[in-house]
Amino acid sequence: MIKSILYIVGIGLLSSLMSCNGPVKEATKQPNVIIMLIDDAGYADFGFAGSPDLKTPHIDQLANTGIRFTDAHVTASVCGPSRAGIMVGKYQQRFGFECNPSEEYTGIDLNEQTIADAMKQAGYTTAAFGKWHLGEGPAYRPNQRGFDYFWGFLAGGRSYFPNDKQDREGTSHSIRENDQFTTFDGYLTDRLGEKAAQFIEDHKEQPFFIYWAPNAVHTPMEAAEADLALFEGHPRQTLAAMTWALDRAVGTIVNKLKEANIYENTLIFFLSDNGGAHNNQSSNLPLKGFKGNKYEGGHRVPFLMHWPARYSQGRIYNGLTSSLDMFATSIDVAGLPHNKDIDGVSLLPYLDDADKGEPHEKLFWRKDPMAAMRAGDHKLIRVERLGQRLYNLDTDLGETNDLSETEAWQATQLNGELEAWEGTLMAPLWTEGAVWDTVTWMIHEDYFHNREPQVKNPEQLKMWKSSQNQ
Repeated sequence: MIKSILYIVGIGLLSSLMSCNGPVKEATKQPNVIIMLIDDAGYADFGFAGSPDLKTPHIDQLANTGIRFTDAHVTASVCGPSRAGIMVGKYQQRFGFECNPSEEYTGIDLNEQTIADAMKQAGYTTAAFGKWHLGEGPAYRPNQRGFDYFWGFLAGGRSYFPNDKQDREGTSHSIRENDQFTTFDGYLTDRLGEKAAQFIEDHKEQPFFIYWAPNAVHTPMEAAEADLALFEGHPRQTLAAMTWALDRAVGTIVNKLKEANIYENTLIFFLSDNGGAHNNQSSNLPLKGFKGNKYEGGHRVPFLMHWPARYSQGRIYNGLTSSLDMFATSIDVAGLPHNKDIDGVSLLPYLDDADKGEPHEKLFWRKDPMAAMRAGDHKLIRVERLGQRLYNLDTDLGETNDLSETEAWQATQLNGELEAWEGTLMAPLWTEGAVWDTVTWMIHEDYFHNREPQVKNPEQLKMWKSSQNQ
């Protein structure tokens, strides 16, 4: 109850409109499936998640008429590994994709089946739009990983506007259409919405799967002049303008679904790839932490599911949920048998039967020297050379009261389960290097002692070291 109240704080009467469990209806044919994966969005930065100052009417409409998950998590607190887990439906550490990749590293193991591979087997036409960040080599690109169509870029980020530095043939930041260099005009978030809408128009007569992954609201903080003007004087002006453009692009996609008369039987997932970053004006309140660390602000994300043909009324779901579940749910609605090799579960049985329990009893995280696990309401965070912290999220969602001594038996049990899970993993194929490991370690050290982190990036680490030598 406490978690639910915290999640919907600031929404007022909205929760009462969504509290009832609508009747389950059977779709008449395979639904279209769209995953909308937003980049570095704050936990509280959408209207449906309680934001009082960012305007997201189209996204809120999906939430108000869909299912909002209050206890949903991604498998990593940084972009690349989180996306890898989503793409294959299992913990990315199982195939060595534990840390963010750079240009010299490969991508998702070629032996792994992607969600696009699976949906193609079910007869779907597949498309990916926006940020890839899952391998830049020829064998690891979207068109080789199950996607019939791709319009986006391979790197982990880029400018929202055309520019001579990035928009050159052969660069990983440039826009590609089916792996061929192309260009764009205007604001990238708008173009991504329009490209997805055009794909829907071209394939509305057959089932399709879309992985729509705009780089919004990842840095660089860039917005169109007209959008900035709408939020003149806003304390988070650029983020507000970028979020407004993101919402507009979502509206472009949704309006095309309605125009094509396939809105009712299109299953839409909407979530962020990790928590809001410290450098993009985002807010993760009331959570502690941000992108890159093991506190809730790093991996608990706003998450909704919308499928009017089956779930006709908006509601809130409080069960422990993972981004891995989108793979399992998608192949479920596509009519494929359960894949025993994946870690996610189909959400449908849990949404249809309130007595079935929760999708997950436990969730796990690890990135290099940092690891964590969740079991029921308890959360364990373990960091090499720092030790551990244990929290009860039901009574302490802000993760401030360490229980590792007063509930030592619980900490010991969770440590054992975490180590057992780690025994099923492989060593990371690459790491993020000593500098980022040091930054992340220092963030956890401060958070372990309930202090505001003094170092959040390599530049600040350099300045900190310089101050220590004076």
